[in-house]
Amino acid sequence: MSDQAHSGGSRKKLSRSKHSTLNELNITPLLDLVMVLLVIFMITTPQLSNDLKVNLPSNAKPPEGKKPKLNYIDISKTGDIEVNGQALTVKELPAIFASIKNTQPDPPFVIRGNDDVHYEKVIAVMDLLQLSEINKVGFAAQ
Repeated sequence: MSDQAHSGGSRKKLSRSKHSTLNELNITPLLDLVMVLLVIFMITTPQLSNDLKVNLPSNAKPPEGKKPKLNYIDISKTGDIEVNGQALTVKELPAIFASIKNTQPDPPFVIRGNDDVHYEKVIAVMDLLQLSEINKVGFAAQ
């Protein structure tokens, strides 16, 4: 009987030691997880800021009766260019843009291109508008 009592006593001792290890929580893996999350947030947070400046249109309407005069640039599929109905070449465009700018302080332009027009012509006109410091440019498709 002493053997059974002895073995029973050792069983209680073993079970007590198992419970004592469960009471101690190892937080090292939790700290590792917190550090990994902290590094992830530190890396991704600067990428969330967007430094791109965009000029959005305002809801301000022009005064009644004073609608701005739109200047139309038509580009045909053959590459012919017309500004307000006047046929011009690419070399004549800067002078026309300058004269329009003299009559209007900030003239708006609309580029109307045929569906079959070559992009080279449209880009050439856009480059000339930019060189003439004309900022209000719109597009219309026919």
